[in-house]
Amino acid sequence: MTQRIANLPPERARTLAAAYAAAIAGARRRNLAVLAVLLVLIVLAGAMAEVRPLTFLENIRNFTAYLGRIMPPLSPGTLPGDLAAWYWGLPKWTMLLGETLLMAYLGTLFGGIAAFGLCFLASANLVRSRLLCFATRRFLELCRTVPEVVFALLFVIAFGLGPMVGVMALAIHTAGALGKLFSEVVENIDMKPVEGLTASGASWVETVRFAVVPQVLSNFASYGLLRFEMNVRGAGVMGFVGAGGIGQEFLVAIRNFYYSDVSAILLMIIVTVIGIDLGTERLRHALLGRESAR
Repeated sequence: MTQRIANLPPERARTLAAAYAAAIAGARRRNLAVLAVLLVLIVLAGAMAEVRPLTFLENIRNFTAYLGRIMPPLSPGTLPGDLAAWYWGLPKWTMLLGETLLMAYLGTLFGGIAAFGLCFLASANLVRSRLLCFATRRFLELCRTVPEVVFALLFVIAFGLGPMVGVMALAIHTAGALGKLFSEVVENIDMKPVEGLTASGASWVETVRFAVVPQVLSNFASYGLLRFEMNVRGAGVMGFVGAGGIGQEFLVAIRNFYYSDVSAILLMIIVTVIGIDLGTERLRHALLGRESAR
């Protein structure tokens, strides 16, 4: 069945065409204005941050030259001996790398426990007291606003050198970051089970245990694994301020110009982080897949 499309009167068509052209022109002017503002802000930000592209281009060769110096001399004929000389400190570095992983694990564990306990108090759909919710959210903001390295530096001054300082710094920052993510998950749950348990006379703790936790547990685990990945990278830097781990040995190698040691330690850190990223990514996908399959 064919449909006839009525032609508009010429005056009406011209009016609509003019309005359309004006709308398009206005949108283009707005886009150009936004682009101009962004360019001005980029230039101002670059000037205030002392970003000098010409200086970067002039000195980029120093960076590539440093990369060339840290690469060990490897040749096919003497490869086993070259590798042994390159990784002469493998036992010590492996122990320090394990210490870094333990710092990340304990920091994630303690911070995750604290975030689990505080996230429900920071969720507006579960807490009637606005003051309590507000105070909990601000506390979590304080924990995640200060960088881990700053916490570690403060704790080194207070408690001395050692991996315990790194664990404390990672745990505090992790509590703030995961607490925010966990509370957002809680605020998006289905409230019908909560209302049902509340109407039946269940306490607040019982409502959270039986109506909230089953809905959010897989997402909590996924976020926890993601945070563990981040903490592994963060724990590698803790040694720069004396908080133990492989980072301290890495800083010593850089300061003393032990070029081959720098590349050896850096490669160990990269391989470890990649392996952890791949493993936790598979676990996160498995957890989220199970959740979506329910």
